[in-house]
Amino acid sequence: MIKNKISQIQIKPVFLAAALSFSAGNALAADTLKFAIDSSPKDAPAGQALTEWSELVEKYSDGEIEARTYYQNELGGQQEVFDLLVTGDVDAMLTWPMTSYDKRIGVVYAPYMVTNWDQALQAYAKDGWMNGMLEGIFSDLGIKFLGPWPEGFNGVATRGQVALNPEEARELTVRTIPVFPFPQTMQSLGYRTASIDWGEVYTALQTGVVDGDSGNVIYWDYEYFRDTLDYYLRTRHMFMTAMFLVNEQTLEGLNENQREAIERASREMVAKQFKEAQKVDQMYVEKAIESGMTYVELDAEQLKAHAELARINVWPLMREELGDEIMDIVESNANQL
Repeated sequence: MIKNKISQIQIKPVFLAAALSFSAGNALAADTLKFAIDSSPKDAPAGQALTEWSELVEKYSDGEIEARTYYQNELGGQQEVFDLLVTGDVDAMLTWPMTSYDKRIGVVYAPYMVTNWDQALQAYAKDGWMNGMLEGIFSDLGIKFLGPWPEGFNGVATRGQVALNPEEARELTVRTIPVFPFPQTMQSLGYRTASIDWGEVYTALQTGVVDGDSGNVIYWDYEYFRDTLDYYLRTRHMFMTAMFLVNEQTLEGLNENQREAIERASREMVAKQFKEAQKVDQMYVEKAIESGMTYVELDAEQLKAHAELARINVWPLMREELGDEIMDIVESNANQL
């Protein structure tokens, strides 16, 4: 089990105060829980998953839990909502977690750990090697990891041209998620980068600040930028998955039936997404093509070249940031190129 001292984590006073205030309120209304997602609207696949998860919790608790759901930007940005989960002002969350509290969370973003669905789903299975790490890391933050919500492999969506090698990539500036090691990974593949929050991506594309978006599965680039971007290159540099998380203090304050309701609902949602994720991802590939985007897959030789570059340049940086224990597990379990 991977552990860290919770005392080493700096929690912002304003959120700690909010948590204490919320805890006092919980004594009067322990059956009302806040379920949130940070960067997905209600009608998006992830937003729909949050809705279904919360409804299942209500159902399996026999009405003992009332779920209040919050979607994109209703409680703040990605970092702000994760802050609220850590402090307990949000009870449960479906999220792509931030690494500000514990850099080790960034292990989920190690580039080219896996390069196909079978490898990814094996790593994130109930007894998979990735799940074992995440349980310990999140526990140190006072968060219970309930399982993954896999989306698929990400890529690079661009305007005007597509880059199949580092030489071509040097002509493009792409937006990256402002979380280590997203910028470093794209730089290792030859791209110029700009770290931009999700809410500012559309403007950055429209004004020419960047030539494309990197880091997302095709759904996001199709849904939001298909009128602006021409290509989607499936680089597969990271396997993207959101996560079902719940505040451990919230769990401890619930009765056995309520805790089992949350656990059961989470198990069902994880199993459903494992079954459906690849089909949903392929559906959006087809939608993107129908809309006029050009979809490109790296061939085996190109994929190996990309993976070798990222591993050589980024994995040593991750070892410095995440520690030897984490990266030893990654390197011993990562697929052979």
